Amino acid sequence: MGKYDFDRIIERKGSGAMKVDGLVDIFGRNDLEGMWIADMDFAVAPPIAKALADRMAHPIYGYNVIPAEYWDSVTGWLSRRHGWEVKREEITFIPGVVKGIAFAINYFTAKGDKVVIQPPVYHPFKMVVEGNHRTVVNNPLIHDGDSYHMDLEGLERIFAEEHPRMMILCNPHNPVGIQWSRETLQQVAALAARYGVIVVSDEIHGDLMLDRRPHIPFASVSDEAASVAITLGAPSKTFNIAGLVSSWCVIKDERLRKEFFNWLETNEFNAPTFTAIIGTMAAYNHCEDWLDEMLEYIEGNIEETRSLLQELAPEIKMVTPEASFLVWLDCRGLGLDHNRLIDMFVDKAHLALNDGAMFGAEGEGFMRMNIGCPRSLLRHAVQSLANALPLVEA
Repeated sequence: MGKYDFDRIIERKGSGAMKVDGLVDIFGRNDLEGMWIADMDFAVAPPIAKALADRMAHPIYGYNVIPAEYWDSVTGWLSRRHGWEVKREEITFIPGVVKGIAFAINYFTAKGDKVVIQPPVYHPFKMVVEGNHRTVVNNPLIHDGDSYHMDLEGLERIFAEEHPRMMILCNPHNPVGIQWSRETLQQVAALAARYGVIVVSDEIHGDLMLDRRPHIPFASVSDEAASVAITLGAPSKTFNIAGLVSSWCVIKDERLRKEFFNWLETNEFNAPTFTAIIGTMAAYNHCEDWLDEMLEYIEGNIEETRSLLQELAPEIKMVTPEASFLVWLDCRGLGLDHNRLIDMFVDKAHLALNDGAMFGAEGEGFMRMNIGCPRSLLRHAVQSLANALPLVEA
């Protein structure tokens, strides 16, 4: 037994949590076990709760300053946790990673410009590009049986022939859970520098590395990477504080950074609330032990998922993640079309997972499962899935 109780079951219904209180709107019923949206069912680390409670005890919630300690907490974390040195002038606040992607798209590209994504990939990438009247260019990942790798030849062909202005990189990649190698990232950087492509790197899962793997920030792999990179990250997934809406943006290259940061400041897009400031400082300065223990628990959940699937539902294969609490399930062995697969999970197993098709056509036949939950709930979910299999019409 560790210091923290990750086996504790916490009732979230009625708290306004999207994961449970949004089930009817998303899935059409409210009797499902929520294993979809990427927040965890674990209580936040006590220092975060205490810091927020202490501040909330003050009776005035007025305008706030951003203390130097806030910036030090972020840059200190990046240095200590990932060996990435970031100067104060190279970082700013962002009210959410997807918003940061949208800001970059709107500032650095024009309507009709092309933006590269690599499906199956986090679905807001496509939505935010197309919703801002830019054009998505797909460079699909290559599925090689047990995992995925980037199609670097395809990426160069797109850069050379399609002339995109921007690429959105997912590092580590969501939903397949891969931390891209230094060599792969260096090749992406070299291509982007050669063809004049800005790379927006979503690294929100970078703190959630499993089995003591290192996270490799894209901008750190070479001078070329630093010259093209806009890096976005957050404590939100790491410490289960997504509701505080605290993220950051790092740009090493002054040419990219100066006017963009000025635009963000002019429009007050980079002004954090006091809850974001307090939660971030508490998380980065005082909760590393909670994170390490939580990651060990997630690693145990991954092994439990693998074992249970092999025993109870061997037709479903798990792509072993290198990062995060999201598991990519290959359900194609069930032989079900898209609608029957969804019916099996939702209406027969009573489970709410992310439909793989939302991550692109390459995700059809897959499901994304959030295993950031007490192990007893995970066991119940996989057993429910196994019980549903015989109910599926042949």
